[in-house]
Amino acid sequence: MTKIVLLGPPGSGKGTQAKKLQECLNVVHISVGDLLREAVAAKTAAGNAAAEFMAAGKLVPDEISIALTNARLAQADCKEGFLLDGYPRNLAQAEALQNILRKLSYTLDAVLYIEVPIESIIERLSGRRSCKNCGAVYHVKFAPPKKEGICDCCGQVLVLRKDDVPEVIRTRFNVYCEQTEPLVAFYRQQGLLKEIDGSRNVDEIFDSIKKALGIK
Repeated sequence: MTKIVLLGPPGSGKGTQAKKLQECLNVVHISVGDLLREAVAAKTAAGNAAAEFMAAGKLVPDEISIALTNARLAQADCKEGFLLDGYPRNLAQAEALQNILRKLSYTLDAVLYIEVPIESIIERLSGRRSCKNCGAVYHVKFAPPKKEGICDCCGQVLVLRKDDVPEVIRTRFNVYCEQTEPLVAFYRQQGLLKEIDGSRNVDEIFDSIKKALGIK
């Protein structure tokens, strides 16, 4: 299985598991969140349009996510497989994804749905600290830097992202529940859905994912 979608609320660990799967399967990891942040940092037209929505913890308009994702999937390195993280987030995006995959003659192999309760998500995300310089990510409780507030890799100051404060996290989670959970039924009906308990530690979650995908 090489063409996979990862579903789950913000903070469910999709990115962490995607990176482990990427190493295991040797395929491309496409984080739509990263694509959006890169567009914002580069101040592209799409990035400028997305910035205000992301800062408020709201989903960016479908046309922006669809355009960025379509452009990325059309690149040559996706032919051998990909892990799509953070997209689709609603039925309109899922239908758009089906269209682009059809045009590329690709077929999804599985959709991993990682479930985590809201209180665990708040603990995970509100403790997260990022380095704006090199992109390294830490956690004040689970993966702290050697020196408090300072990146181990480049020595720059670590920051709390605007969308990682508790009130914004709850907004993001509520938006997710309203707009994304219908995808669970959509992909279950297609026989693609693999449900994963994301409340455990990283290795236990990864073991469940490998079992669900038939990876030894």
